[in-house]
Amino acid sequence: MFDLVLLSLKVAVVATSINIPVAIYVGWLIGRKEIRGKLILESFISLPLALPPVVTGYFLLILIGRESSIGHVSKFLFGTDIVFTWVASAIAASVVSFPLMVRAIIVAMQNVDTTLERAARSLGAGPVRTFFKVTMPLCYNGLLAGILLGFVRAMGEFGATIVVAGNIPGRTQTIPLAIYSKVQLGKDSEAMSLIMVSTALAIATLIVHHWLIIKGSRKSER
Repeated sequence: MFDLVLLSLKVAVVATSINIPVAIYVGWLIGRKEIRGKLILESFISLPLALPPVVTGYFLLILIGRESSIGHVSKFLFGTDIVFTWVASAIAASVVSFPLMVRAIIVAMQNVDTTLERAARSLGAGPVRTFFKVTMPLCYNGLLAGILLGFVRAMGEFGATIVVAGNIPGRTQTIPLAIYSKVQLGKDSEAMSLIMVSTALAIATLIVHHWLIIKGSRKSER
């Protein structure tokens, strides 16, 4: 079970790490800028939430499969396919969890007091320095809450993962996939043990997430 939990954590950490820089940029772009096509961009970002996860997995299979351009590049550079590896699991978890992360970050960005940013700019700080020294610290709790929300969603990803990465014990089998296998085989006690581990990890992450949201709300009310 330890190896299973370790693989699940590795997949979720890698998926979250992939998402963080993109989610912060997109959250800032949507939450703070008036850009053309914002509604289309928001709809596209939210698409994995609306689509069945299996459909998302199928699209990923086309995108990174053996016959795709990305698949050919991977085969040429690394001598291996992306599909049916833990990397494919991480990509699937990244795509599915991205909308939740970026939506939380958009809200965090929108709650930043623009007066403080303008004050920093008037004192000579450039846009990049203002972003990292003023904007980011002001929405830190919201950013971290969004990252944790994305992490816990990546930990629980099932539908897209089983399509693009399969359910291979020791290679791509994460906790949700293992639970599915145990239930299919009638190993209810082993499935229940994994369910308890999964639930404990999810509850711990969500408690921290909600604590950060409350802490951020109290700070903004001061």
